[in-house]
Amino acid sequence: MKFKPAVLAAALAFGAGTFASVAQAQTKWDLPTGYPLNNPHTVTLQLLAKDVERATAGKLMITVHPNGSLFKAPEIKRAVQSGQAQLGEVLMSLLENENAVYGVDSIPFLATGFDAAYKLWRAQRPVAERILARQGLKLVYAVAWPPQGIYAKKTLASTADMKGLKWRAYNKGTSRIAELVGANPVTVQAADLAQSLATGVVDSMMTSGATGVDSKVWESLNRFYNVEAWLPKNMLIINQKAFDALGKDDQAAVLRLAGEAELKGWERMRAYTSESLEVLKRNKMIVESPNPKFKGELAKIGDTLLKEWLERAGDDGKAIVAAMKK
Repeated sequence: MKFKPAVLAAALAFGAGTFASVAQAQTKWDLPTGYPLNNPHTVTLQLLAKDVERATAGKLMITVHPNGSLFKAPEIKRAVQSGQAQLGEVLMSLLENENAVYGVDSIPFLATGFDAAYKLWRAQRPVAERILARQGLKLVYAVAWPPQGIYAKKTLASTADMKGLKWRAYNKGTSRIAELVGANPVTVQAADLAQSLATGVVDSMMTSGATGVDSKVWESLNRFYNVEAWLPKNMLIINQKAFDALGKDDQAAVLRLAGEAELKGWERMRAYTSESLEVLKRNKMIVESPNPKFKGELAKIGDTLLKEWLERAGDDGKAIVAAMKK
């Protein structure tokens, strides 16, 4: 069958337009995270990805890679900065050796509840945004973990009882706590925690009920002291060049939906705090508050860490703490 030249030209034009449309629909971003598929943080990321796909009519597709499957947790920021991934989720305090500002949310007893932690985040955000922008990164949002408690397999009545523990460390703050109480810090990221507990590499840690559930901590440890020491945060960052390559409408959609995801993420973690503790109890773990002596000793450690952090963070640190306490 022969096509007339005009018909053939129209068909080619239509085909070219269709191809361009498909190519546009195949803009893909990878989003690595260090946490399991069912972790509330990862759930927030998955829902955001679906919302972005829907809002952009499929022009932007985000694939979430959970549990360190694409990049290990310590590698994610560098991967986003170098463009190996377009966006990624990072535990902020994991970057404290790079800049002290990232570690403010891991100072014991500086901000102990969700309301205080959110106020701290609002004080911290503009400083963190400025630091990240200099590295070609855009800070999108941050969501807190549940309050941190202490896991062990023996009774802890004071910090003296922590001496000699094989203490899981995941940032500068948790390593420093080990030093102050005479425990032995062992660096273990979330994706490797279950195996490290099962093999006895670590026998204690300070982390949330959520992480305890993720790692099925009850298979190795039997006590959780609900000290509510701090609420660390995961932040979502985007490679600025990747973001700038989007159309203006799609940029606006990403930021709008990310803002909504942040609020939902905080509410999701509020709800999951009590839920995770109930899961620990159902699995025969002893969940209790520390005695007054133990809590008082931990508070003194918090005072020490705050003083040390302010020295490292300088004027930025002073500004953050002052803004939080207004």
